[in-house]
Amino acid sequence: MVSRRHPLFGTPLPADWQLLTVDDIKSTEKWSCVAGPFGSSISSKFFTETGVPVIRGANLRDDLTRFVPKGFVFVSEEQAEKYRPQHVRGGDLVFTCWGTLGQVGLIPRDGPFPVYIISNKQLKLRLNLVIADPLYAFYYFASPPMVQHILGKAVGAAVPGINLGILKGLPVVVPPLPIQRRIASILGAYDDLIEVNRRRVALMEEMARRLFNEKIARAVGGLPEPSGACVQSRELPSGWTVKPLAAVAQITMGQAPPSAELNVEGAGLVFHQGVSDFGELFPGRRVFSEHLTGKRIADEGDILFSVRAPVGRINCALERTVLGRGLAAVQCRGGERAYLLAHLRATFHTTDLIGNGAIYRAVNRSDLERVPIVCAPPEIRAVINKQLEDILAAVRTAYSTNRALAASRDLLLPRLISGELSLISAERELEAVV
Repeated sequence: MVSRRHPLFGTPLPADWQLLTVDDIKSTEKWSCVAGPFGSSISSKFFTETGVPVIRGANLRDDLTRFVPKGFVFVSEEQAEKYRPQHVRGGDLVFTCWGTLGQVGLIPRDGPFPVYIISNKQLKLRLNLVIADPLYAFYYFASPPMVQHILGKAVGAAVPGINLGILKGLPVVVPPLPIQRRIASILGAYDDLIEVNRRRVALMEEMARRLFNEKIARAVGGLPEPSGACVQSRELPSGWTVKPLAAVAQITMGQAPPSAELNVEGAGLVFHQGVSDFGELFPGRRVFSEHLTGKRIADEGDILFSVRAPVGRINCALERTVLGRGLAAVQCRGGERAYLLAHLRATFHTTDLIGNGAIYRAVNRSDLERVPIVCAPPEIRAVINKQLEDILAAVRTAYSTNRALAASRDLLLPRLISGELSLISAERELEAVV
């Protein structure tokens, strides 16, 4: 007798919901469920400046982000023809199969490219649209319960992975198509609101960048090199100076705590070892440290600066934060935090501009202390800082709103794909948010 219980939750399935496998819901067309090309056949020696984009790990996330459409490498049209089975288009699903399991992507139908190629560490799934809705399938496979199920199927000790056979055998709960679409529509509405806020944030961050560049960087003919080279020879307008970072900020270097003192249950203060949980401006909350004796801690509002692998990624602490060895906290002495934040982000416009190391770049306290900071006259600095603080406050509000929206979506997701919550109730919850 076929089981009528949900494979992820153990709860009874609604009467009209089916329990199938990935192999049952894949498209009937050729190459609908395939592995990426063999590693050596799609190595960096084939990469070009333009052409057909190759999807890599950075294009997929494990936080219900559907796709990250940037940072591509490319292969020529001629080379791409050799990977015809690995072509993906709008509506296809892509799974990371080695390394960071749990990453799932849904290829967008609105670009930026019509066709992509999966890498050698990914699997492709094209759905039978008569059976499965792509957006519903994305939420199902990207849901934390399904990610845990996939991790439980992984093979390999050092680097866990799944193969094509494991993917094809994964259980899929398939409601009738109209119900799938309603579930996807409810969850997608939260993501649409999040995306609107993300775009607002991007516009506000661009405003801040332009404001600082036009009022400060342009006034001195460009910011000094982050290494501090040639600072003394620079001719500045009257009343303007260049000071080392140590003169305008307190720097706290992080240290590595024992892994046994870390947890993911939310006990203690949030902990960041490096940039793995960094966002565009504010970090996420995933790992915590409960035992604080002897820890290096950043205060709310401090600038978080990555000091190794890579150097120069910058976020702003939303709360007291325990610093791992990959981070330093920069606390402005004069209270003009937004000015200093904008300055450092403009100075470190890309990563690894300073640092030493044969395998990866790293910097020490001395390297940070001598980073040059352009100090405008106090009256100019105060005006610019106020404008930047207003923008920063608006960005933080949008970020907090997105975090609340994501939390609501994450609570609804398992209740919807399990059939526990009625669609009418979920739609009412959505109406209250909107």
